[in-house]
Amino acid sequence: MQIPRNAVLLRIFIGESERSGGKPLYEAIVLKARELQLGGATVLRGPMGFGKSSHLHSAKILRLSEDLPMVVEIVDSQAKIDAFMPVLDEMMGSGLITVEKVQVLQYGETKSNS
Repeated sequence: MQIPRNAVLLRIFIGESERSGGKPLYEAIVLKARELQLGGATVLRGPMGFGKSSHLHSAKILRLSEDLPMVVEIVDSQAKIDAFMPVLDEMMGSGLITVEKVQVLQYGETKSNS
């Protein structure tokens, strides 16, 4: 699988407690991206954040630590990200989605220096 040099970064901001199809939303997104053969996905868990409601979510506040901010990042071609958007829309209830153009400098294994 190849990703073009001029690609797109899809970034999805959600809460850790959000669910889709009986599993955590971040997991469902990654599994669907893999099923659809997108270039790759990474989930990042944030120690602190807030969203539209300005409600603070922090690992420092014990009662809120179960709904920490999560970010799912997916990089692939513009066409594949565009095709993934309706699927993502069906899965999500709330959250923030951003897209930005990126330049892929390396994907996969590095060449050996022999």
